[in-house]
Amino acid sequence: MKIQRSGQEKERGLFRRIDWLLLLLVTLCAGTSVLMLHVMYVQSITDEVDSNDWLVQLIAMGIGLLGCLVIAAIDYHKLAKLWFLYAPAALGLFALTFTSLGYGREGADDVAWIDLGFVQIQPSEILKLVFLLTFSLHISKVKEKLNRPLHLILLLIHAGLPMGLVAVQGDYGTAIVFAAMTVFMLFAAGLSFWYLLAGVAAAIPAGYFIWNYVFGDVHRGRILVLLHPGTDPLGLEYQQDLGLKAIRAGGLFGLGLENDAYITVPEMHNDFIFSFIGEAFGFVGTVATVCVLAVICLRLFADSRAAKDIMGRTLCIGVFAIMFTHDLANLGMVLKVMPVIGIPLPFFSAGGTAMLSMYLCIGLALSAYTHNTKKYRVFYDAEAN
Repeated sequence: MKIQRSGQEKERGLFRRIDWLLLLLVTLCAGTSVLMLHVMYVQSITDEVDSNDWLVQLIAMGIGLLGCLVIAAIDYHKLAKLWFLYAPAALGLFALTFTSLGYGREGADDVAWIDLGFVQIQPSEILKLVFLLTFSLHISKVKEKLNRPLHLILLLIHAGLPMGLVAVQGDYGTAIVFAAMTVFMLFAAGLSFWYLLAGVAAAIPAGYFIWNYVFGDVHRGRILVLLHPGTDPLGLEYQQDLGLKAIRAGGLFGLGLENDAYITVPEMHNDFIFSFIGEAFGFVGTVATVCVLAVICLRLFADSRAAKDIMGRTLCIGVFAIMFTHDLANLGMVLKVMPVIGIPLPFFSAGGTAMLSMYLCIGLALSAYTHNTKKYRVFYDAEAN
């Protein structure tokens, strides 16, 4: 009887320690996404949205929220130790994109999805989850030996595998996300500043090689039009110009959710959903969206400081890196200050796999936060008092 009561008290204690504000904010974003997709379908704003899109988003949101809470209740160390089960499965699923089951969605440059008939899956989203767990586990095993060349090389090989796979697939946006995760997690673990200088020096010849031998004409063109705006208004600039026009059309408070004057932007339900936020909710809505996304990133960073060990800290920072990179690249892309690279806006853009994956990522961060004894907030450090 006492054992049962103790278990119940422990369970209640775990859920009391969950960062509920973080969970509330991401669920607010997800719920807004479902609402906007439903409006796009009902108002027939774009032919790219059908009757299933908002329903898939709603189902993914529900499953994701439940999965997030389940993962938050499980010690992240136990999840990481099972890498030999899910890592090969994730790689095998990813390999299917190179078979006849793989396909590229209309408007995308890469073949990054698997069509199983009844559902479409994007394996790279699952690979992010696996990488978060395996890379943080790898770092925790190395610990103080992180800055030794041999151990660092092995870590870079570990990171280079998923990064290289998605790059070969043609998904350069996701490859950038994996690179950001690697850099943020390594520095959170204590990587020497000298390696940063070496990385900056190596970026120059690497950039030259990528520009000339990896990027195609379209990829180079997307960057060049940013340096020379107005040179291709009916081609590579068309989508971004239309997205900016939609945002301007929203004015201060937006056109609302029932209007016949919406401007249709290609991929406005997905990568360019921020343009619809500006059109429907106006400048106030865009600022509110950016603020919510910024607070989510701040909470993830703060939760990393509360983690009890290096694995928990790097796990939270890895999730932070995903959110920050996606937010920065997507908003920059829509606002025409960065090239179009096909990175969705987390919890807003359409996509069941992406929605579910991001919820599970948040669950991993919550697991690292709940299974600790320290308390830390952005402007308050309990250890200093």
